[in-house]
Amino acid sequence: MKKSLGAHTIVYPSPVFIIGSYDQAGKPNAMAVAWGGICCSKPPCVAISLRKATYSYGNIMARKAFTVNIPSEKLIIQSDYFGMVSGRDENKFEKSGLTAVRSELVDAPYIAEFPLVLECTCIHTHEIGLHTQFIGEILDVKVEETMFDGDQPDIQKIKPFIYDMTSSSYYGIGQKLALSFSIGKEI
Repeated sequence: MKKSLGAHTIVYPSPVFIIGSYDQAGKPNAMAVAWGGICCSKPPCVAISLRKATYSYGNIMARKAFTVNIPSEKLIIQSDYFGMVSGRDENKFEKSGLTAVRSELVDAPYIAEFPLVLECTCIHTHEIGLHTQFIGEILDVKVEETMFDGDQPDIQKIKPFIYDMTSSSYYGIGQKLALSFSIGKEI
């Protein structure tokens, strides 16, 4: 039997995305976002949802670009910090000690120390309610060279982590369970 919780924003897993953007003066900013994910394969797109009150909202609306930076477990402190303060009040890159790199493809910075980065141009916005969904077409994916297993990025090397909204906690990625589009053939 299942227990009803009513309408809530609970889904597992929730990603930890650090969104890079530039403000009107060209200062780099980063913001932690858990509401996002891949939303289209052709063209390759990612969706993120932000409240209008956030500094990043105005940055993305003005520049029509953002980056999605996937942090590794070793950068959990900096990632959490990016979700605790506003870029209006603090220079998050200066305070965190991380490095903003100007993208050559989009008008947004990415974070040098993060192992995986999506460079996106904003192609759609959707007002949903309290949040606005930004659809970013992925123009490039950059992965640190040491994070590969052969020709493919290796999740065990990247070591991303996820966010649990119900306990306000971060969790690591577990072990490989099975090959997708393969184990189902047993039925």
